[in-house]
Amino acid sequence: MWAALFLLPLLKNMNRPNVKRSSAFTLVEIMIVVAIIALLAAIAVPGFLRARKRSQASKILNDLRMIDSAVDQYAIETNKTSGATVAITDWTNYLKKGSVLYNTGADLFGAGYGPQTVDSLPAVPASSKAALSDVADTSFWSPYQ
Repeated sequence: MWAALFLLPLLKNMNRPNVKRSSAFTLVEIMIVVAIIALLAAIAVPGFLRARKRSQASKILNDLRMIDSAVDQYAIETNKTSGATVAITDWTNYLKKGSVLYNTGADLFGAGYGPQTVDSLPAVPASSKAALSDVADTSFWSPYQ
C-alpha cells in the first residue's frame, strides 16, 4: 500500500511529455534591466557633464595664472615698466612650446586672451565666463575677474 502512494506521483508524470524549461530571459526581464540602466544613466550623466565643465573652468583659471607669470617674466627680461602693453606673441614665448595656449593665445573655447598689461591681472574672456557660469561663480574666478 505504501508503495502505491509512493509510485502514484511517478506514474502521473510518466504520461506527460517532457517539457523542458528554457533558460532564456523573457522580454519583461530584459525590459526591467534596460529600465534600470536608463535610470542609472539619467542620474549619472548630469554629474559627469557638470564635472567636465568644472574641469574646463579650472583649465581656464590655470591658463590665466600662466599668462600672468609669462607677462611678469617678459617684463623683467625686457625692462618694461608698469602699465606697458605686452603683445600676444611676446607673452606666448614664455609658455611651454607646443601647448594649446602657446599655439593659439586663446582658451579652450577659442576666445582670445589678447594683449596683456604689465602688473595687471589677465581677465577671463566674457564668452567663456558666460559659458561656465553655472559651474563657476564670480568667487571662483577671483582674482582674475
